Amino acid sequence: MTQLLFIVGSLHKNGFNAQLAEEAKALIGDRAEVKFLNYADVPFFNQDEEFPNPPAAVAEARKAVTEADGVWIFSPEYNYSYPGVLKNLLDWLSRPLEPFPADPVTVLAGKKVALSAVAGQSAGAGTRAKLNEVLGFNKAELLPEAEQVGVALPAESWGTGKLVLSDDDKAKLSAEVDAFLKFVEE
Repeated sequence: MTQLLFIVGSLHKNGFNAQLAEEAKALIGDRAEVKFLNYADVPFFNQDEEFPNPPAAVAEARKAVTEADGVWIFSPEYNYSYPGVLKNLLDWLSRPLEPFPADPVTVLAGKKVALSAVAGQSAGAGTRAKLNEVLGFNKAELLPEAEQVGVALPAESWGTGKLVLSDDDKAKLSAEVDAFLKFVEE
């Protein structure tokens, strides 16, 4: 069965992007196995700790990414970019698995990745653009931008903390689920 790893770009327990990830998981149903990456214990990137043994939380995150057929990142937008905690995780994942001068193989190279974002009126355009850039640089295979979902939160969601998806948002998320499953299985 296809294995998908979901990464929520903030540590907020029931944030809007975590809620969107749960919606995507429900749409996937039994077509794939979905796991969520818990990376709260990943320390700040420090080159002094890379080799010979990276921190345990980093090794666990790398293993989870390696074992997944595809990775789906759901990220909020902080100042028209992605959160620092997600950037820190991506910095660890982007590093070579062996010290220089070994081949610079990383767990992101060749990994199939989908992106989605829930944000204000920008619908996460800034975070998705920056993530496309950094993941492309790291040689991940990205689901095309035209198939990535951005959700603009309605004003009432900010007050309730509850994600409200329009029919259009639901249709786009369902289409992204289908596109990603097809992409991963190619």
